[in-house]
Amino acid sequence: MKTILFDKKNSIATVVLNRPELRNAFHPEMIAEITQVFKSLSTDKDLRVVQLSGAGKSFCSGADLEWMKSMASFSEAENLTDAEKLFEMFEAIKNCPVPVVTKVHGHVMGGALGLLAVSDLVVAEEATQFCFSEVKLGLAPAVISAFVKERLSVSHMNRWFLTAEVFTSSEAKEMGLVHATSPAGAGDKAVEKWTESLMANGPKAVQATKQLIRQVSASNDIVTLKKVTSRLIAQLRAGQEGQEGLKSFFEKRSPAWLKRGQS
Repeated sequence: MKTILFDKKNSIATVVLNRPELRNAFHPEMIAEITQVFKSLSTDKDLRVVQLSGAGKSFCSGADLEWMKSMASFSEAENLTDAEKLFEMFEAIKNCPVPVVTKVHGHVMGGALGLLAVSDLVVAEEATQFCFSEVKLGLAPAVISAFVKERLSVSHMNRWFLTAEVFTSSEAKEMGLVHATSPAGAGDKAVEKWTESLMANGPKAVQATKQLIRQVSASNDIVTLKKVTSRLIAQLRAGQEGQEGLKSFFEKRSPAWLKRGQS
């Protein structure tokens, strides 16, 4: 792959945006490669965690300027196709069955904020700058809004979408876009700490819980929620992993999946 770096070791995949000379700006090839990687990861039965980051001085500065310049001559139909491919990229990350742990630094601008919204855990270096910059260009944060709405309140979207103000890591944390902040260069420690916690938990339980979060946050139907939640806990309690987890707890020993992870 030309625009991202990919590796997998001990059930942990690392995906690194790798256009550092352009602050990892999106363009069609990068969008296609990110989509391809995450779609392939969705079928990896051995996968436990995905770590996402960016090479160079910034995590991602949004859309590539040359790409945006070329889009000025696109027809509406061509722009629609382009936008749908971007949506599919975010959707592929969101639908990854295992937790996606993301580290950001430098600049996180425009569409890059969509990557935060579809990640499960995000740490940002304290000096990171964020901006929903689209309206400055006469555009709108349209595609990412479908994903950002799950993190931001309408009140927050009113301010940051409409003003295109630059905001800080602490403000991003306050509004729910990131979960933790770190000093420069220390983000890896947070990523590793979260990864260790995730790897210590039941693999099937973590995936089921990620799916559960999506389901319960998308529905207010109490009848549906009763069925979904009751069925899940019943299946997990009766399943092999749940039985092993409970048995190991009462026997005061490490569960089998933790021993496998250490081997």
